[in-house]
Amino acid sequence: MPETLPTDPPFPWRSPQNHAERAPFLRVRGAVTRALRSWFEGQGFTEVETAALQVSPGNEAHLHALNTQLTGQDGSVSPLYLHTSPEFACKTLLAAGETKIFTLAKVWRDRERGPLHHPEFSMLEWYRAGEPYETLMQDCAEILALAAQIAGTRQFRFRDREADPFAPLERVTVAEAFQRHAEIDLAACQARDDLASVAQAAGVRVAADDRWSDIFSKVLVEKIEPNLGNGTPTILCEYPLREAALARPKPGSPGAAERFELYVCGIELANAFGELTDVAEQRRRFEDEMALKKEIYGEAYPIDEAFLEALGRMPPASGAALGFDRLVMLASGAQRIEQVIWTPVA
Repeated sequence: MPETLPTDPPFPWRSPQNHAERAPFLRVRGAVTRALRSWFEGQGFTEVETAALQVSPGNEAHLHALNTQLTGQDGSVSPLYLHTSPEFACKTLLAAGETKIFTLAKVWRDRERGPLHHPEFSMLEWYRAGEPYETLMQDCAEILALAAQIAGTRQFRFRDREADPFAPLERVTVAEAFQRHAEIDLAACQARDDLASVAQAAGVRVAADDRWSDIFSKVLVEKIEPNLGNGTPTILCEYPLREAALARPKPGSPGAAERFELYVCGIELANAFGELTDVAEQRRRFEDEMALKKEIYGEAYPIDEAFLEALGRMPPASGAALGFDRLVMLASGAQRIEQVIWTPVA
C-alpha cells in the first residue's frame, strides 16, 4: 500500500540553498536519463510518447487518478483522466504493429505522497513482443548496473539498507517469501479467514472488513518487503492470480501469474508482467476491480473499450514499469523523492 504522509509540508525546493543541495542528485538524474535512452536504442527499442489524457486512467481498485474534462468547439464536455501509467497506450501500440518500445512518461496518482511517493512522477515502461517475461528480469539487472555505473557508485543505499547493483538478482517466489519471512503457507490460505488467522499469528493487525487481498497486502508490506533487496536486488515472482490484474497465468504453476516485482533496499522499484491478451478475462478483471472501487471509495473509472478491442489484436508480449525517480534516488543516495524531481508539486 502507498506510504501516504498527508501532513508533510510542501518541499521547499525554490530557495537557492535548497536547490544547490539538490543539484548533485538532479545531475545524476540527467546522466541516467541519457544513458538509459542510449541503452534501449542499442537494444533495438523505439522510444514512444503516449498521451497523458485518457478515457480511463487504469482499472485497479486502489489506484486514484486526477480527473479533468475536454470541452469541444460545440460546447460538449467529455470527462478525461491523467493516466496513472502509459500501459494502455503502449499495449495499443503493440497491437498496431510495434514490437520493442519504451517510454519515459510523466504519470499522476492522487492520494499518494511521502518519501517514495509523489503526485506527479516519472515511469519508465518497456515492452517486448514475442519474448518471455524472464527476459525483463535480465533487463532489470542491466538497468541497475548501468544506473550505478553512470552515478559512479558501487552500492545503492536507502536509509540503513544497502544493495550491490552489480550482483546477480536473487529470485524468490511469493509463496517462498511468505513462508520464509512470515511463516505463512500461502497455498493453504486460499480462504479469507485462513489467511487472517495466520496473519494475526504473525503479528499483522487484521480488520474485520479486510478482504483476502487486503490481508495479503498487509503481510507483504509489513513482513515481506522490508526483507527484500537487502545486499542483493531481489525479484519477487509468481504472484497469486488474484493479485495480478493485467498478467497472464503462469504455465505449470496453478494459481500463479507471470508477474514479478523488483526490490532494492526494501524499495519496490519495478513491476512486470507476461501480458494478458484474453479480452474476456481482462474485461472480467476490470469489472471486478471497478465494482470493488465503487464499494470502497464510492467511485469507479470507465473501461476503455478501444483498449480492449486492441488487446484482442496484441501479440504475446511482456512489459515492465519502473519507478524512474526511485532508481535515481538509489543511484544518487537521495533520501526523498523530491530531491530528484526538478520542480516538485507544491
